Amino acid sequence: MEIEIKIREAGMDDLHEIGELAHDIWPTTYGHIISKDQLDYMLDMMYSPESLASQIEEHEHTFLIAEIEEQPVGFASFSETRADGIYKLHKLYVLPGNQGSGLGRALLEAVIEEIRPFGGSALQLNVNRHNKAVSFYEKLGFETVGEEDLDIGNGYFMNDYIMEKKL
Repeated sequence: MEIEIKIREAGMDDLHEIGELAHDIWPTTYGHIISKDQLDYMLDMMYSPESLASQIEEHEHTFLIAEIEEQPVGFASFSETRADGIYKLHKLYVLPGNQGSGLGRALLEAVIEEIRPFGGSALQLNVNRHNKAVSFYEKLGFETVGEEDLDIGNGYFMNDYIMEKKL
């Protein structure tokens, strides 16, 4: 039986759901990579209702939510960059129980469908260098184009690969 995935654009009234998803996903995704203190700090910094609202309203991020049987199971966010035709994938997360089901690929394809009509020619992202998602992105055509260590405050850093997919 094929699972029916619905992907829709998120609005301001979806911020709570996005935050809950992040709190359910991040411990499994990052628990073996970063400390619990850093995990808690980053979740608060990036997924508080105020932070999510700022990402949408001030930074012009578009959020997509994936649902199965009307239950949210994943999300993505993206925005245009200052470089012509290059978009940034800021977030792509799927509940651990739904990983490997094609949901991440479906979210990524939905992002690409959204940016192509606006002249999107490349999609870039940052991914933790120790995250198993690196191989996921490689399978979907992303190449590592650089590395960066981002100081996110409180003595914490994000140690990332920069990856890019030409569209």
